[in-house]
Amino acid sequence: MNRFSVTRRQALLGFGAAAMPAFGANAQGRGRVVVGTWGGDYARLLTKNIEEPILKPQGWEVVQDQASDAPRRAKMVAERRLPRGTVDIQGFSAANMHEMGEAGVAEEIDYSRLRNAGNIIPAMRYKYGIGHIYSGKVVLYNPKLVAAPTGFREAIDPRHGNKIGFIDIQYQFVMVAAALAAGGTVSNIEPGKELLLAAKRAGARLYPTNEAFAAAMQSEEIALGMMWKARGVQWQNANIPVQMVAPIEGVPMYVSGFSIAKNAPNKAGAYAYMDAMLEKSAQEAFAVDMGFNPTVTNAVVAPDLSARIGFTPEEQRRLVDLDYAYLARENNAMKDWWDRVFKA
Repeated sequence: MNRFSVTRRQALLGFGAAAMPAFGANAQGRGRVVVGTWGGDYARLLTKNIEEPILKPQGWEVVQDQASDAPRRAKMVAERRLPRGTVDIQGFSAANMHEMGEAGVAEEIDYSRLRNAGNIIPAMRYKYGIGHIYSGKVVLYNPKLVAAPTGFREAIDPRHGNKIGFIDIQYQFVMVAAALAAGGTVSNIEPGKELLLAAKRAGARLYPTNEAFAAAMQSEEIALGMMWKARGVQWQNANIPVQMVAPIEGVPMYVSGFSIAKNAPNKAGAYAYMDAMLEKSAQEAFAVDMGFNPTVTNAVVAPDLSARIGFTPEEQRRLVDLDYAYLARENNAMKDWWDRVFKA
């Protein structure tokens, strides 16, 4: 984890237009910033809360390169030998930020280039990226169709048959949750594989995206699944019939953030994007619109909303950070098992 300390000179430079050319409300024609992101709701909210209100008035043109994280990571690696890549900044989970750093294709973050660096929660400062939003993996269920489960084990019990839903793009986190349910750890996902296969044999359904899973919950095609608490809040706001349980086995944390490509064609623009995502207004808007917790200390979240998107003191004691080195090392094997065995 990269710690940041503010010197007097850096503090002064952070607010000087000449010393920080990526900022300035009256700037014109700063250039183009290419942002890799998943698409869907997240991409829409990046535009709504960061790009249009903050970066566009500064003169930046933002272009989104939308795809799931696997092909975007593959592209970064494939472009590693090029003097200039095609994307400036990439949206990744903390696990993927670690992976790209270890692969030598992500820039080590220079926190002195960020005006908002001093506001970042220490746990969200990484060597090769910065956390944008965070939440925890919980169990979602429809109280009309099933009784409240206590955790992951009950949520994927084969007795629920085809009322169980899994999300394809979240294979890493589903496997971690199943491992915890089976007595494994975030550093040993093997024990959870048989639980997942048993649920699949019983008729559990697989959905390609978060949005497809939400539609299935809305139509009552399924009654149970795993999702970030933030998404659950967002779906409650959309009148999808879901309730949430912080699992007794532990609540795996999810951090979504951004990494800068080592060969980014516009690093100034990439840092400007990072600074914009850390702005108080953008962080507060994401808490309201998406139900994720802010990663900066100066964001203000209304008490009623904080109670919905956060965790009680007892639940906080069950928060489990992921083993990012393990996930980076095992990701290919996990994806291979998921595609060839679980999805078969």
